[in-house]
Amino acid sequence: MESPSVSGAVSGTEPQKPAFFEDAKGRMIPARLVRYSDLLEDQFVRKLMSEAEALSDTMRAFKRLVFTDVDAFVALLHEKYDVKFGGKRGNMTFNSFDGRMQIKVQVADHMRFGPELQVAKALIDQCITEWAADTNDNIRALVEHAFRTDKEGKVNRESVLALPKLAIADARWERAMQAIADSITVESTSVYVRFYRRDSQDQPWKSVSLDLANV
Repeated sequence: MESPSVSGAVSGTEPQKPAFFEDAKGRMIPARLVRYSDLLEDQFVRKLMSEAEALSDTMRAFKRLVFTDVDAFVALLHEKYDVKFGGKRGNMTFNSFDGRMQIKVQVADHMRFGPELQVAKALIDQCITEWAADTNDNIRALVEHAFRTDKEGKVNRESVLALPKLAIADARWERAMQAIADSITVESTSVYVRFYRRDSQDQPWKSVSLDLANV
């Protein structure tokens, strides 16, 4: 849909309108029935959207450049020490020589828990019931927190993954930990890059924000 110029509208010059405008329901509305304020708002939105999409394209290109450079740098280090470079990126931190700039590459797995998790919960409940008074309150609290669901019905991932780290010599507990391991499916992996800067070596790091909400 053709739209008027914001600059012309702001200056007080009536923008030239086409014969019809398409509305939100796909109907063609005669220009004489469309309010001037709606035309102005339309052009305002289209102008900023165009700039936002251009910025998004720039950031997407920058992200590709960053990961290309990271892979090239890591490959160079592997070549220096005669080690074959391949596989997935891992968590890495790069620092400037003066210690004032830092780049972090972080890998996060997006996982889900299958029905085996309910088997694990049943086995853990049996353990806690039998141990009764002998159960450490910290262990009981950790288990309760791990299986407490949020508003979306999801369990606390970090707390669930912390359970296998507990050294408990009980056959049912060990089967429960195996059930937790079997329940995990990694659906996708995301790689993030974050930039940090500080004014001096004894100052805390400050994030270089690439998020409009935090700029």
